[in-house]
Amino acid sequence: MALLNFRKKDSATASAPQSLETILAGYSIEVMPRTAEKVEDFRALLPTGTRVYIAHIDGTPFDEMLATAKRLRAEGYEPMPHFPARSIPDRATLADWIARYQGEAGVTQGLILAGGIPSAHGEYHSSMQLLETGLFDGFARLHVAGHPEGNRDIDPKGGEAEVMAALKWKQDFANRSDAAFAMATQFVFEAGPVLEWTDRLAAHGITMPVHLGVAGPAKLQTLIKFAIACGVGASLSVLQKRAKDVTKLLLPFEPTEILTDLAAARAQGLGQQIEAIHFFPLGGIKTNATWATEHGGAAARPAIAS
Repeated sequence: MALLNFRKKDSATASAPQSLETILAGYSIEVMPRTAEKVEDFRALLPTGTRVYIAHIDGTPFDEMLATAKRLRAEGYEPMPHFPARSIPDRATLADWIARYQGEAGVTQGLILAGGIPSAHGEYHSSMQLLETGLFDGFARLHVAGHPEGNRDIDPKGGEAEVMAALKWKQDFANRSDAAFAMATQFVFEAGPVLEWTDRLAAHGITMPVHLGVAGPAKLQTLIKFAIACGVGASLSVLQKRAKDVTKLLLPFEPTEILTDLAAARAQGLGQQIEAIHFFPLGGIKTNATWATEHGGAAARPAIAS
């Protein structure tokens, strides 16, 4: 995706609102191997130590995933590859992936999820099955998926009863694990529903930190397309309302409003379960990284092993 043009600030970090510097501290970002190949040097884009998720799209050769992890480690980043259950044919394959990630790229973190395909290629169909294998014992950090707006794959009739039940299982698993656990969520566009969701998490005894998914700057049409494809429902109205304003239709959508609202809420003691922001760079990783830097994200230094 093409790099969007942004006006450069004379002193980006110095002029960034303090509230966004706080909310962006320790942010993470996602990349696909084919996207990573187009980045000459991540050190020109991201703060050293940034956690970089490596998205495993079904059909991506594992060697490309591993090469991306090795490169990120070599350039000073913390690779967190996806482990999509439905794309993993058997235990032997999973064990081989983990061994190679650990041995060749020093991977100590992983995102464990069901995966986006409708049916399983092999014996696994859920993240819980992967966790039960015991093969992730020894990982320093494990993330699981969170869905602030529900998940029709898990709760096909709507609601969130099954989603909450699965998260409660994962919370119980996390309580027994030596690894640090957190939820990495689907991207959202509005703060209010997220804050209400964290209240419901607490009511169900789900206390894992939330790494909230936020879409990076992108063309409005691009975001609407991804939001529909990914099942983002409640906050999609934010984009639809903007699309009706012809003066904004051709301007890139930026996450300033949701992040400002979340920062203000946290300052008032709300949404404390939201520990970090995770960016989906739907408008391009260079665009996203530039925006984060200009809004104070250059100060982000997550603890690598925590």
